[in-house]
Amino acid sequence: MRILSEPLSIEHLEIAIADLPKTLEGTKLVHLTDFHYDGLLLTEELLAEAIDASNQAEPDLVVLTGDFVTHNPKPIHKLAQRLKDLKSRAGVFAVLGNHDLHYPYSKNEITTALTDAGIQVLWNQIAYPLGPELALVGLPDFWSPEFNPAPVMGQLDPNLPCLVLSHNPDSAERLQPWRVDLQLSGHTHGGQIVIPGRGSVPSWIHASREKIPKFLWPWIPFLEAKWPKVVRHWEWGQGLHQVGSNYLYVNRGLGTFPPGRWYCPPEVTAIALVSR
Repeated sequence: MRILSEPLSIEHLEIAIADLPKTLEGTKLVHLTDFHYDGLLLTEELLAEAIDASNQAEPDLVVLTGDFVTHNPKPIHKLAQRLKDLKSRAGVFAVLGNHDLHYPYSKNEITTALTDAGIQVLWNQIAYPLGPELALVGLPDFWSPEFNPAPVMGQLDPNLPCLVLSHNPDSAERLQPWRVDLQLSGHTHGGQIVIPGRGSVPSWIHASREKIPKFLWPWIPFLEAKWPKVVRHWEWGQGLHQVGSNYLYVNRGLGTFPPGRWYCPPEVTAIALVSR
C-alpha cells in the first residue's frame, strides 16, 4: 500500500544576498529533501519527476538536505544510483537527516553510497563549489550529538556570503550568532495536512495553544512544548522565514508519511541568487 500524495510542485524562489559578486549573479540552485526512499513513502514515478524537474532547471548547484531513507539504510544504494541522474554544473552536495542516523551504522553506509554516486556529503564542513566568494556549510542533523555549529561557523569571514544546509529548521535558532544568507532545511514535510487560510495542522494547533485547556495539551499531537516530536518551531514549517538577521527556507520534501498530504504537495525548489 502506498501513501496518498499530491502532484509535485516546483517552487521558484529569488534570494537577494549582500556582497554577492557579479560573477554569481543569477546563480541557480535546486533543493530537494526528505526522500524517505523505502518503497512506500515515495513512488518511483514521483522520484523520476523530481529528478527531471531539477535537470530542466539547469542548476549551477543541487543540494539535498537529508532523510534519504526512513529506517533501514539499505534502500540508499538504489536511491544513490537514481540520484546519479541529477545534473549540475558545480556538483551535488548533501547533508544527512535524523532518519539517516537511525542505526549506528546508517551514517557510514548512507555517506558511502552517496559519495560513490558522486554526491559530496558535508558533516561539519565548508565547501566552495561556486568559488571562494560563496561558502556552503553542511551541518549534522540538529538532534545529532555532533551538532555543534560554533567551530565550523567560526571559521567563516562575516563579510562572506554563506549558505547553510541543515536538515532540521529548528537549527536556525542556534545559528543566529553567525551570518547565514540562506539556510536550506526540510524535515517537517510542510506539516503534510494544510487547512486553507489557517496553515498546516501542526502550526495551527501550536498557534492556538493558549485557547486550549492545559490539561489537554499532553494529549494533542504537536502542542506540548516539552514534546517537540518533529520541531519546536512549527511556524517555520514550510516556506521562507527571517530568523533574526538570517533567512531560512523550508522545503516540504518528497516523501509522505501516513495519513498522506492534503494541500501540501511534495516539492522541488528552484532558487535564483541575486545581489542586494
